[in-house]
Amino acid sequence: MALPSKFDKGADQLPRTLRGFGHINRFVDRRDGKFIAKILPGEYYVTNQDEYVATVLGSCVSACIRDKETGLGGMNHFMLPKVGSDEKKGLNGKINDAARYGNFAMEHMINAILKNGGKRENLEVKLTGGGRIIANMTNVGLKNIEFVREYIRTEGLMLVAEELGEIYPRKVLYHPLSGKMKVKRLRALHNNTVLDRETRYMNELEVKPIGGDVELF
Repeated sequence: MALPSKFDKGADQLPRTLRGFGHINRFVDRRDGKFIAKILPGEYYVTNQDEYVATVLGSCVSACIRDKETGLGGMNHFMLPKVGSDEKKGLNGKINDAARYGNFAMEHMINAILKNGGKRENLEVKLTGGGRIIANMTNVGLKNIEFVREYIRTEGLMLVAEELGEIYPRKVLYHPLSGKMKVKRLRALHNNTVLDRETRYMNELEVKPIGGDVELF
């Protein structure tokens, strides 16, 4: 009798999630047996297991963050809400609503890593996304890039790689255990899925209140 291979993995064999991540869509890639957690705009996922985190980005940005000593880490997928021309830019002084939302998106994931045993001094960061996927659209991607770079500098985090900007949407696959981030640039949008998804997400940000402040520990 042939022994089952890694390609025979089923949903019942998915690694256990950390508390708070049971809602994330996870599956087994039948081509190579990888466990994959797929995140959407506004979501993040943290794991201490041998699994991957995947998403597709247009104007949004993903920060892939892990404890380089333990491999505990994850990825987020976020966008800043629109900001008026009279609002302050950046993290210094009074933080505007857009920056507050970006802080909220980043710190929730970082706190999840720290809460599950990661150490702040061991964190390393890789960034991707922020494409200008519609030529005549406000360059939301650039605002996301500027925010996340400034956030990394302000918080004193270790940035080890980035693949940002340009005009392409991207498929991203991140493996926190090894720290490998694979990015595939999509030369064209064959359908409006990415654009529609991000447009809905941006509209939600306009009406949804920003969560409370998050304190790093």
